[in-house]
Amino acid sequence: MISFAFRPRLLDALRGYDRARFSRDLGAGLTVAIVALPLAMAFAIASGLKPEAGLWTAIIAGLLISLFGGSSVQIGGPAGAFIVIVYGILERYGLANLLIATACAGVLLFAMGLLRLGRLVRYVPVSIVIGFTNGIAVLIAASQLKDWLGLSIAKMPADFFAQLRTIGSHLDTFNPFAFALGTACFVGLFLWPRLWHAESPVKKLAQHIPGMEEASQVGARIPGPIVALATLTALAWYFRFPVETIGTKFGSIPQGLPAFQLPDFSWETVKLLVTPTLTIALLGAIESLLCARVADQVSSMPRHDPNQELMAQGLANFVVPFFGGMPATGTIARTVTNIRAGATSPVAGIVHAVTLAVIVLVAAPLALLVPLAVLAGILGFVAWNMGEWREFAHLKKYSLHYRLLMTGTFALTVVFDLTVAVQVGLVTACVLFIRTMSSLFSVEMVPTEDGTLRYDLYGSLFFGATAKIDPIVQAVESLPPGSNVVLDALHLVHLDTSGLDALRQLHKVILLRQGSLAVVNLHEQPKEVIERAGFLTELEQHVASEEVAA
Repeated sequence: MISFAFRPRLLDALRGYDRARFSRDLGAGLTVAIVALPLAMAFAIASGLKPEAGLWTAIIAGLLISLFGGSSVQIGGPAGAFIVIVYGILERYGLANLLIATACAGVLLFAMGLLRLGRLVRYVPVSIVIGFTNGIAVLIAASQLKDWLGLSIAKMPADFFAQLRTIGSHLDTFNPFAFALGTACFVGLFLWPRLWHAESPVKKLAQHIPGMEEASQVGARIPGPIVALATLTALAWYFRFPVETIGTKFGSIPQGLPAFQLPDFSWETVKLLVTPTLTIALLGAIESLLCARVADQVSSMPRHDPNQELMAQGLANFVVPFFGGMPATGTIARTVTNIRAGATSPVAGIVHAVTLAVIVLVAAPLALLVPLAVLAGILGFVAWNMGEWREFAHLKKYSLHYRLLMTGTFALTVVFDLTVAVQVGLVTACVLFIRTMSSLFSVEMVPTEDGTLRYDLYGSLFFGATAKIDPIVQAVESLPPGSNVVLDALHLVHLDTSGLDALRQLHKVILLRQGSLAVVNLHEQPKEVIERAGFLTELEQHVASEEVAA
């Protein structure tokens, strides 16, 4: 039965809400909005969309996810993980079908939350998550090489190796000014937080200069992407660097509200978009719930409700396509920034969305001056932070299964796409899990004095372990007719229908040789399966009336 429970975390967070908490949420929301501004534009441009698509996705989706989500502090919006997915869908299906697939993915996400499937995402092995995350980071970095190097390429292909070939064939158009801006941005983002570390030379110097201590505290609170965006844009504009900007590529950013437009839906189109729809929904679910788990670990807020979060993500992804937006999900960098800035409730996420809307409506023309190389540097830094590169160095510490899943998912993500990588990864994980579980089932022969074949069963007798019953069959066939067999199930913790069928086949062989089979000391679950299938009535003697283990 479906247990429909739609209760946004905002309702609980507003209980006892006071001015002090609002002050903290206001400061956190303003901070996150400043961080989200360059990222939203960069994610949209890297995905092959106009910058306003990312901005309005951050505004609308961020607002809806904070209003209806199941986390107190999660910030929703466009994410780096979607860059490769969106770019590939645009290349293959076009913008209109991207919007339809996003809306359909929203419906699917909402249905997952409605059916209370949120916790199932936790069953995705961490090796697969790390594999595709690292793969996406590599693809993001590769997609930014064009703007970072300032190459004159009309349109980049979606395939990784095709991108490398295209970049290699256009290296003669290398722009040193663009490369300098991108590199300065990346290095600056890497060094900025270290400048304000307690042991940094800047902090030590500030302790000996009047007024510098307060100034250093203010500097530490300014997000690095905003510093890089403002300073490098001003530098490029003042010295008239010959680099491509948002304005030269896209013309302008509309300052008004986006128009509401219905995509041209049809059932035939929806059927053709099953794969991109599933890809967007799966990635959105995994990213948002992983982000919410990270938020639970680094904050003191109540734990998130995964099903409510999925429903909020579904609403957001269903609505944003009607305003020309792109897929949205939970964003780890902005969520952690929100927590560190002192957020106490979803009000901070609402403030973040409203602040972004005000900035877009008032100061959109200033964004036209931003060099694309600076955005490439920001995304390069995002890709660097996204990847868990140390896991490659630590692979030798893990099992062969873990290494196979992680490296296989990584390679498939880079060479093919995320859908193939996750599908193959999950199938491989299931096969390896079955193999591992089957190794835990064992059959041991117990010597007897009366000639009866007695075996102890250990573990779980399921479809992956039924072959281990074959030695018993072979032993029965090698003995004189009339031999009796006793299976002691004291250590058998689980039995499925395939395991039951294996026992039935064994019973048939024993009957053909005029013997008898007894299954004794059954636990509750195996006994229930055997009784429900009527197997007890097929045995020549009933299960021994020994006390059933609890």
